[in-house]
Amino acid sequence: MDKSKRAAVLAGNWKMNKTPAQAAELLDAIIPAVKDADCTVICCTPFVDLSVAVEKCKGTNVKIGAQNCHFKESGAYTGEVAANMLTEMGVEYVIIGHSERRQYFGETDETVNLRTKAALAAGLKVIICVGEMLDERENGVFEDIVGRQTKIALLGIDKAELKNIIIAYEPVWAIGTGKTATAEQAGEACGYIRSVVAKLYDNEAAEGLTIQYGGSMNPGNAAELLAQKDVDGGLIGGASLKAPDFKALVEAASK
Repeated sequence: MDKSKRAAVLAGNWKMNKTPAQAAELLDAIIPAVKDADCTVICCTPFVDLSVAVEKCKGTNVKIGAQNCHFKESGAYTGEVAANMLTEMGVEYVIIGHSERRQYFGETDETVNLRTKAALAAGLKVIICVGEMLDERENGVFEDIVGRQTKIALLGIDKAELKNIIIAYEPVWAIGTGKTATAEQAGEACGYIRSVVAKLYDNEAAEGLTIQYGGSMNPGNAAELLAQKDVDGGLIGGASLKAPDFKALVEAASK
């Protein structure tokens, strides 16, 4: 991390976990645990937990995010949620393009771009996820895949809007598998994404952009991962559901 250039951000992705009552209980444990954080702290909860989470976190340093939003403001899109619905609730952040959305729900590079634009237009800050499959890494096409995802996600987005964007590098082979990219692999990948952004915009834009690592970050490996100069925090899955583990990660990102 280089906090002199950009913000460190530690975001928990709760995925499809926790009822509203359970969310309130977890946040009651997280809020005091991270109150002294020297990084931005975000909890991205299921849709049904958002109202509880926003209310719980009022007046605290914990920001609340959603895990997806649609690219239309309204319409016949059963099961979807519009970006302006989220902002009206008090939600500040949204994850777009997580690998599980791509794998299970038909998300494409193009719809990631559309959802990102809609979220920005509604006033949300966006965490855009990019990352390669195991066979893509093993076959040496990591840069092709991640470069394309990054370029299409940012298509039509101007430099001024980058202040409301975070990119999360999440190697698909390291999500929920217990496998983790080495610190060097994570640093190299985040650095490559930064170089893509520099070519799309300029060095100033690239150096100011927060790029997280997502992929089985835990208290045991966080310090090494976050020591990489281009890793500016983490998008955390399983460890975000345990207050002590999440606290340890926030502390690592606060150094």
